Amino acid sequence: MLDRFELKPTEDTPEIILDPENQVFKISGRSMPEDAFAFYTPVFTWLIEYVKNPNEKTDFICDLEYFNSSSAKKIVELFFILEEIKDKDVKVIWNYEKDDRLIETKGEELQILLKIPVEMVAID
Repeated sequence: MLDRFELKPTEDTPEIILDPENQVFKISGRSMPEDAFAFYTPVFTWLIEYVKNPNEKTDFICDLEYFNSSSAKKIVELFFILEEIKDKDVKVIWNYEKDDRLIETKGEELQILLKIPVEMVAID
């Protein structure tokens, strides 16, 4: 089993927790790093290894309050990697503030793009 991977949040970058032992897969906060490619590369590397031997169930929680366009591309790429999990229970849980139409719309777009389920969760 892979070791826990964690990035602490900053003002411009999200918190990312990838913890297969405790079944926690989460990205939260704000994502607007100066270099989205460099920021997300270690996350991609970890996920590529994870999909080779995933848990029986993987719920990836996305709880972002804001992300810029370069981050949006990288976040979609993260979920494309999760599509590689075959014959297991995998889904994205897309949390959004119930009055945040922009984040809600981004989740709806993911539902169309991805071949894995995207569960929309409105938060009060």
